[in-house]
Amino acid sequence: MNATSRVMNEQGPLSKHDMAALVARDIPASAYVNLGIGQPTLVADHLVAGSGVVLHTENGMLNMGPAAKEGQVDPDLTNAGKVPVTELPGASYFHHADSFAMMRGGHLDICVLGAFQVSATGDLANWHTGAPDAIPAVGGAMDLAIGAKKVFVMMTLFTKDGTPKLVPECTYPLTGLSCVDRVYTDLAVFDISPQGVRVTQTFGITVDELADRLDVPLLAAES
Repeated sequence: MNATSRVMNEQGPLSKHDMAALVARDIPASAYVNLGIGQPTLVADHLVAGSGVVLHTENGMLNMGPAAKEGQVDPDLTNAGKVPVTELPGASYFHHADSFAMMRGGHLDICVLGAFQVSATGDLANWHTGAPDAIPAVGGAMDLAIGAKKVFVMMTLFTKDGTPKLVPECTYPLTGLSCVDRVYTDLAVFDISPQGVRVTQTFGITVDELADRLDVPLLAAES
């Protein structure tokens, strides 16, 4: 299965694998990429073989492959989310501190992160909802958000109760300020720039319908 075979251009909402395939399609060949814990890890399963994309995981591995299938599981070979993964030819391993130095030093072209909220100005909140019983889980997200050259977010557009996650201003504790470049959701893809939030693709919903459900001003896709 290649990176575009699961992407639906008109129907929606997208499944998490459809979203992952969409992200994989937009990652340039030979890019160095970190995939955050949760749904972003699925992107590894949709990268085209031979693309030269090098996956970095913050627990100390370069050239990570797709998730391990039955019979491939090595208990010592996991990503930062403790999910068993495979290695590609040329894979290398290093200390956790060296991994974070790569993240902080601007050596990653793209990171793909999940989010609780993204603001209209690209602020990211993805480590804590602020709820008293919530367990904070910042991990390396702050380092990735400011260290990667581009930040892609992969999330559902609305919570289970219909609350938007793309918001005028984040109300949850922040991970990074003005760091998000693009947001991939089950209903639309958004580019975030100083000019505003631009809808570049929709799935089973129109831009007008999105505008009715969001409090963020939306720019239509450029022709």
